[in-house]
Amino acid sequence: MLSNSQRKFLKKLAHPLKPIFQVGKTGVHDQFIDEIDHVLEKRELIKVQFLQNTFEDPAEAGSEISQRTDSELVQVIGHTAVLYRPSKEHKRIDIPNK
Repeated sequence: MLSNSQRKFLKKLAHPLKPIFQVGKTGVHDQFIDEIDHVLEKRELIKVQFLQNTFEDPAEAGSEISQRTDSELVQVIGHTAVLYRPSKEHKRIDIPNK
């Protein structure tokens, strides 16, 4: 579980990132989750964009993705979710312990 200061730190890091994944009308499915899981291991912090044609609610889908990938949902702004999971082998982000 992230503290408020850790969440704030990650939001700042995520701000310049471009969304790597886009959720459209196919929604969130197993292959999509597997791909996100793989990329989280490499990058630790990613953005997922929910397109206008999706039937998914960004907050609910972001929460589902974070549960299924064992990651933290840092924030959902509009149609974009930010996810974080520390990497086991490709550690890049050093989060303050506050």
